[in-house]
Amino acid sequence: MEQERPVETPPTQEFGDTPNTSSNRLSKIFSNAQGLRAGWRLLLYVVMMAGFFLGLKMLWMQFYRSTPGKFSFESLLFSEMIGFISVFGAAVVMSFLEHRPVGCYGLPVHQGFGKLFWQGALLGFMEISAVVGLICAFGGYSFGPLALHGVQLVHWGILWALCLIFVGLFEEFLFRGYSLFTLSSGVGFWPAAILLSLLFADVHRQNSGESRVGVASVFVVGLLWCFTVRRTGSLWFAVGMHAAFDFGETFLYSVPDSGMILPGHLSDATLHGPAWLTGGSAGPEASVFDFVLLFIFFYVIHRLYPPKKSPQQAATSVYRTNSEANTNFTP
Repeated sequence: MEQERPVETPPTQEFGDTPNTSSNRLSKIFSNAQGLRAGWRLLLYVVMMAGFFLGLKMLWMQFYRSTPGKFSFESLLFSEMIGFISVFGAAVVMSFLEHRPVGCYGLPVHQGFGKLFWQGALLGFMEISAVVGLICAFGGYSFGPLALHGVQLVHWGILWALCLIFVGLFEEFLFRGYSLFTLSSGVGFWPAAILLSLLFADVHRQNSGESRVGVASVFVVGLLWCFTVRRTGSLWFAVGMHAAFDFGETFLYSVPDSGMILPGHLSDATLHGPAWLTGGSAGPEASVFDFVLLFIFFYVIHRLYPPKKSPQQAATSVYRTNSEANTNFTP
């Protein structure tokens, strides 16, 4: 009879591992079912953005040298332009890598300087006008004599309008563009909005003359602008509101803007009275009246731009795709 051969058992894996366990674990660190995780995508975006900014800044410095300690409008304007080109340029690259239209990050080209922008600009102008008007009514603001006349008035008005539009584009896209889109996909919209608004406020702490109350106001308005993005599906409203408010502070009413008093303002205006009224060194945005208006504006935005999805749908999808194939923020 033929003897039975012993059955060979395969070697057991130590600790219950499979041959692909290490690679699976590594894969889970970097990716999920949707692809590369939000944190890594955001990190890649920041690296590219910094590369764009440093490269463009070095190129700009080859042609222009500012005097240390002296304000230069050209330096400010081109810094804001370079900042916007950097944050938007990095998003263009990410749109190719992620196979999405760049408009999904909040600035669809077909909406550029359209209805939403001007609606936001109107609300921003109403906000700063109402705040300064209330401060004036309580004896805390004086317009003063005109500081500019004739051609100089038009010259500085146009320059500040242009510069502050780029301030709005740069800061809004930096804190509420690609970063909000991507971070929302990882942690949810409102946690992302709160975190980015805290960063937005922290950046303003560096301004000379800024105060704790002023920083708190920046945080609240950051949340408001996140809310407008969620409800309108676009950054254009926030860009318009941001630019118009800053234009009112810096040029039209000639008061401190986040603690900074800049040249080329319309009048020799003065603020006088307690800080709760005038905002102190930070300016009217730190006035108690601005906080009241911001909370009113949350309700105004809620009424003007109602959500278009049920809570169940909004809970499962942060963004929507419109009929023109541009993916925007979900309301």
